[in-house]
Amino acid sequence: MTSPSTAAAPLSAPSAPPADGRLPKGAPLVIGLLVAAAFVVILNETIMSVALPSLMIDLDIPTSTAQWLTTGFLLTMSVVIPMTGFILRRFTMRQVFGVAMTLFSLGTAIAAIAPGFGVLLLGRVVQASGTAIMIPLLMTTVLTLVPAVRRGRMMGVISIVIAVAPAIGPTVSGLILSTLSWRWMFIIVLPIAVIALALGLWKISNLTETAKVRLDVFSVALSTFAFGGLIYGLSSLGESGEGGLAVPVWVPLAVGALALAGFIGRQIALQKHDHALLDLRTFKTRSFAVAAVMMSVSMMALFGSLIILPLYLQNVLRLGTLETGLLLLPGGVLMGVLSPIVGRLFDQFGPRPLVIPGAVIVSVALWGMATLLHEGTLIAWVIGVHLLLNAGFAIMFTPLLTSALGALNPSLYAHGSATTSTLQQLAGAAGTALFVTVLSTSTEAGLAAGQTELSATAGGVQAAFLIGGLISLAAIVASFFVRRPTLSQTRGFIAH
Repeated sequence: MTSPSTAAAPLSAPSAPPADGRLPKGAPLVIGLLVAAAFVVILNETIMSVALPSLMIDLDIPTSTAQWLTTGFLLTMSVVIPMTGFILRRFTMRQVFGVAMTLFSLGTAIAAIAPGFGVLLLGRVVQASGTAIMIPLLMTTVLTLVPAVRRGRMMGVISIVIAVAPAIGPTVSGLILSTLSWRWMFIIVLPIAVIALALGLWKISNLTETAKVRLDVFSVALSTFAFGGLIYGLSSLGESGEGGLAVPVWVPLAVGALALAGFIGRQIALQKHDHALLDLRTFKTRSFAVAAVMMSVSMMALFGSLIILPLYLQNVLRLGTLETGLLLLPGGVLMGVLSPIVGRLFDQFGPRPLVIPGAVIVSVALWGMATLLHEGTLIAWVIGVHLLLNAGFAIMFTPLLTSALGALNPSLYAHGSATTSTLQQLAGAAGTALFVTVLSTSTEAGLAAGQTELSATAGGVQAAFLIGGLISLAAIVASFFVRRPTLSQTRGFIAH
């Protein structure tokens, strides 16, 4: 259903879901297809982490080059996601889904047949272009179609996609690499992606409204330099100790910061006329601002731990890729089991009774990793503390997502989804850069002090998780300010 509008039209508010708590006709099927497709595409964000050593040998490339398979993915995501606010308002649900899954399938095919590093990187970039659209599409669709009284449990399902898919990415790649080459990571995914695309184009109907909004090209350019520069700079921090960087780290960070300032100013000016690429009026809603910041802090810790823990298992405990993947699997499974349960609890009790203990659990787990992970740590301890960490994340993510986006006026759902997704990418890159930098510098300091390689690396791992523990204290403080969206917030309008 399309709503006619002029180029200067006001923000288009989607049709409200039924007041009695029922889902609109066709909504369960649409949401189910979007969840399945989003899980597949988000899984690929971290699937390369365990595969990099094999790729370096097979393609004869150094670590700094291989890292671009992850960095390039993040860079593309950071450039495309800010545009999804415009995309989701301008085009129909079916059109957006078709483009997203076509891009992801095409990128997967390119990566599967890549003869060398350049083509493989191209495939990852095309994959990321589709991935960047899927999560905002899923979140906006759920917010539009699902009544407020049922959003918690639905956001619990989305949390499986956002948190569990990246968490089990290393497990999936470890299982595949134990018997097959790295190409099979893409060959196995390709038919699943194509089937999801076909089912979506067949079954998904246009249940939301669109508007003929204008694309501000200058904002696109600014966002490219802003988010691309910041992601590139943050990702390069972990490599800076190796030397040989083409550009000093401070250059992309400075360019990104200046472009971000210009981007924010541009959006503030454009949103007065509803032309903003990424409408920042979302931050006028206190519940959104607090939950979005806390979500970002949590994503820093999540992505930092996703990078450091496999390195510890392989470089300190000397486990193989298959053993590493299997050891990380219970944590991912636990998140998947807890997320829907937490969603139902949110619908009953609101966010604060969940977010506060969740933040405390995450902090306890990170401090535990900072003290327990050394050369002789028992595998059982590693599994236990990893389970504790993932349980804390599972308890936090659903209430934070629901509180942030549910507090917005419906006309800002697309922009809120794009904003939270952009912040998650920046936070993930920042967390990865911070943890890897601390690991590298602490390890080098240990080696310089005469420690063995194992002892120095273990000390670096502990130092990285110590930083995570300090960050988690800020999350505990912020958790006391998270509030449940009121009915007036959910239905009300934000003043221009």
